[in-house]
Amino acid sequence: MTRQPSPAFGIQGLGVHVPRRRVSNAQIADQYGVDPEWIERMTGVRQRQYAEPGQATSELAVSAAEHALADAHLSPRDIDVILVATSTPDQLAVATACRVQHRLGADRAWATDVGGACAGFLYALKTARDILAASHPDGHALVIGAETFSKFQNPVDRSTGVLFADGAGAVVVGPATTGKGILCSAQGTDGALADIVGIRAGGSARPTTERTVSEGGHYLHMNGKAVAAYFQDVFPKIVDRLVQLSGLPLGEIDLVVPHQANPRMLRSLSLELGISASQLVVTADTFGNTGAASIPMALHVARDQDRLHPDTTVLHVAVGAGMTWAGTVQRWL
Repeated sequence: MTRQPSPAFGIQGLGVHVPRRRVSNAQIADQYGVDPEWIERMTGVRQRQYAEPGQATSELAVSAAEHALADAHLSPRDIDVILVATSTPDQLAVATACRVQHRLGADRAWATDVGGACAGFLYALKTARDILAASHPDGHALVIGAETFSKFQNPVDRSTGVLFADGAGAVVVGPATTGKGILCSAQGTDGALADIVGIRAGGSARPTTERTVSEGGHYLHMNGKAVAAYFQDVFPKIVDRLVQLSGLPLGEIDLVVPHQANPRMLRSLSLELGISASQLVVTADTFGNTGAASIPMALHVARDQDRLHPDTTVLHVAVGAGMTWAGTVQRWL
């Protein structure tokens, strides 16, 4: 029996929400005990955006989703599934995606959150593609990456405070012609490193107490050296794996749009791998590291810069807490 090829799916719509509150290095340097120039020299970040105190992650996600739906010329009722990738949910026990589904009026869709931290958007993109292929071959999925890291930053910890920021990006995934859309994906996890970055308290292992609050357990923490070492080790391996899976040499990839971890490190590592400046898309210098939101936000910037066109081949790499990693190659619709 001849095996039928899997149906193809790709991104049909793209939207972002960037909070209005812009925060420069000069505005935060004193609280972290550094000079503004030190922040840019060490990370490459010049500024970032923060949500307002009353804005939850779901609010940013809904706005990005509305833009993506309009871009795809679809209504919320055209959506079959909603996946929200976030490390900063509105609350525990209730998926942020449920609030997004309700506020959009996407009453036909089932909705849930996806973990994976900074790799979460690519996890969700892979999951959405598989769900559509299995259950909704003519349907559409809404995949959103959204973060409000500013609400979880330790005001005296420069390892996270100068780097992480807020934002949301969304894509509509739907049917594509063969040879276009998502061409291949790869994912992995190394749970032995689960403690080097994350939020330690507030879950079942360390429920909230006066002690966890006083110790700062509810702030985002990061062992910067360990995270950087893992990123530098696994990033080239993901690129190599995607080149093998796609059959496309790196020189034939038009754009490399990675998770925006650290712009200085991204540029240095990409140069070592032979990724040219014309291929690489870096946005964290102006947006900071927006975690699961960073890849769709960077795609939006690339399109605004007229770097993203039909048939453009795009390679994505993301590394997140857990430690998690993911990669995808797509041919733009």
